[in-house]
Amino acid sequence: MADEDDDIILSELDDEELVAQMHDDLYDGLKEEIEEATQILLARDWAPYKVLTVALVAGMKVVGDDFRDGILFVPEVLLAANAMKAGMAILKPLLAETGAPKVGKMVIGTVKGDIHDIGKNLVSMMMEGAGFEVVDLGINNPVENYIETAEKEDADIIGMSALLTTTMPYMKVVIDTLVAEGKRDKYIVLVGGAPLNEEFGKAIGADAYCRDAAVAVETAKQFMARKHNQMAG
Repeated sequence: MADEDDDIILSELDDEELVAQMHDDLYDGLKEEIEEATQILLARDWAPYKVLTVALVAGMKVVGDDFRDGILFVPEVLLAANAMKAGMAILKPLLAETGAPKVGKMVIGTVKGDIHDIGKNLVSMMMEGAGFEVVDLGINNPVENYIETAEKEDADIIGMSALLTTTMPYMKVVIDTLVAEGKRDKYIVLVGGAPLNEEFGKAIGADAYCRDAAVAVETAKQFMARKHNQMAG
């Protein structure tokens, strides 16, 4: 496949061929090609939101599905997400200008006492790849970081990650604080990390436990759809 790609001149492809090529290039994690193709579509008067949804988000969905099904693994998904980010960097300021609709906004971080971030980073990238706006708090976050940032950013979702059994209980501290402050109903709370399971998620009062990044994206989409329906109703 690499030999064939060497012969492809992106600017000579028609729109449909270019989008199909972008899906392939995303899958292969080809950052520069994604940047170039994004610029070409914009130069052809594609709206930024159309480039995002048709070229990038649709391409990342294939990556997410194959990751979920065990066809792709973390290193390949990180490469694809990086390529996606390169395209997003071009589109972000344009999307802000045009007031394009967002799927939702998520504040995500690893909990206090925990400095693991590969899983969290993957979720963050995949969420962006699905059209969500993501505010990444990084690692070792006390309860205040989650709540203050979620309020300031008017977030829809709070995502918490933990990789240590000793830091898992801190997720309950965050949720209990939200309840105590009367803010629990404002946010969809998603939790994840290797030592967690569905039972734990339910026990601490999270809306859902997500076993990997692909599941996190699907779960977030479902909750946001429900939220939009409730608001419409």
